[in-house]
Amino acid sequence: MTVLYDTIIIGAGHNGLVAAATLAAGGQRVLVLEQRPALGGAAGAEEAWPGYHVPTGATDAALLQEEVIRKLDLPRHGLAFTEPAALLFAPQPDGSGLTIWRDEARTTAAIARLSRHDAERWPAFRGQVERMAKLLSGMLLLAPPDLSALRGGDLKGWAPLALRLKRLGDADMMELMRILPMAVRDYLDEWFESDVLKGALGGSAVVGATLGPRGAGTNLGFFYQNLGGLLQVRPVAGGMGALAAALAAAARARGAEIRTGAAVERILIEGDLEPVAAGVVLHSGETIRAGVVLSNADPRRTLFDLVGPQHLEPETMRAVRNIIYRGSTARVDLALSGLPDFAGATGTEQLGGRVRVSPSLDYLERAYDAAKYGRASERPYLEIVIPTLSDPSLAPAGHHILTITALYAPYALRDGDWATEASAFGDRVLDVLEDVAPGARARVVHCRVITPLDLEQRYGLTEGSIYHGQMGLDQMLVMRPIPGWSRYETPVRNLYLCGAGAHPGGGVTGAPGYNAARAVLTR
Repeated sequence: MTVLYDTIIIGAGHNGLVAAATLAAGGQRVLVLEQRPALGGAAGAEEAWPGYHVPTGATDAALLQEEVIRKLDLPRHGLAFTEPAALLFAPQPDGSGLTIWRDEARTTAAIARLSRHDAERWPAFRGQVERMAKLLSGMLLLAPPDLSALRGGDLKGWAPLALRLKRLGDADMMELMRILPMAVRDYLDEWFESDVLKGALGGSAVVGATLGPRGAGTNLGFFYQNLGGLLQVRPVAGGMGALAAALAAAARARGAEIRTGAAVERILIEGDLEPVAAGVVLHSGETIRAGVVLSNADPRRTLFDLVGPQHLEPETMRAVRNIIYRGSTARVDLALSGLPDFAGATGTEQLGGRVRVSPSLDYLERAYDAAKYGRASERPYLEIVIPTLSDPSLAPAGHHILTITALYAPYALRDGDWATEASAFGDRVLDVLEDVAPGARARVVHCRVITPLDLEQRYGLTEGSIYHGQMGLDQMLVMRPIPGWSRYETPVRNLYLCGAGAHPGGGVTGAPGYNAARAVLTR
């Protein structure tokens, strides 16, 4: 049968689209297959209710790599960002609030009202985080070396990073090695005394993980979330759907073909002695052949569901089965008839970035306590984004959208199931919101709760893990997704991973798709 394409990409999430544009720019004939009618996956947008355009998952593109933006010429294809004055607002139940501003002087003044000590420490803290983050961000677009078959070429790309690490100096190098495995609580306790400040910062460490702030290694999550700069936010003008549209336009401009409503049933496997990916078979029965297949699905779904255990060695099956997913993130999307009055906010300017409800690290730890035993939090941690503040056209005139990421909501509940528990958890989220924004509930026009089970069924996110697997020290760099697979290849020849389950992990970085495409082009 004739091979029509050099590469087929399964899934039109942002990484799949980045891979498509990069491969097409390299001269490949590329086909992207997406089962849903819309593009972007969990980094897109949809009209949840008539006139209300809601992010499907991610709400921000602060981690999107500048090299990806530049190489794909995304501004020419419509990508633009807004820059809210406030990066983070933390309303408190007592009616006060803390704002972290883009402007350093305003931030220091705001922190000084809580603690003179913390205000004096803030510049040094910001400096350390951004200095270390700048170094770590250099790893995102580098494929980790294969330590099982190390070759000189594997390390060549890491030489500039090694030089930058050396230039840090002995003290900073030792400090980096010390702080990355720490619990974020211990790290923040070393710097600050204010519970309000530490609570506001600590949420960065646990989004996408089923861990509390006392968990070992959560400081790695904190630094990862701040790779774009401490608490940086970069909303996409026109909403997250505009990012997906720009990526799709960049891919199509380079010759890539994108099909929606094209669900892949299985990857076509050939070879008697060694499994080889040779294309895909759609649910419709259509077979499409290609020289290479890239999967934007997570590793378990790719290998177990799309390849099939019959093509895998027992050791491979065991390793894939042992990847830790353990999703505990729920979403509550609200359509409101007006903007809520948040405690401590003197105007809308403070609400343009992220709004976090986490009065202290103890609050965050108590929210996690329930999840340890398979229960949804009674008082969940909330991270809120109001996209209509940067683009009012996303909702009818005068109305607003609140997108709430809520922790903790474990995928596997000890008692009951999400079919019966979703509504109750949504009510708890509204209760917490009401504490810091009295009257918000009365403004709700529409509400939907997206549970970890919904995330699995809607977007193929195993166990509702938004990062295609937890991002701990045991599942990062050469360990992601499992040892020996860090260079995007799988045990099935010509099958590559290009989603968040591959290095460097989750978030809207574009890095897994970009790196996987380059691995294919240089093989």
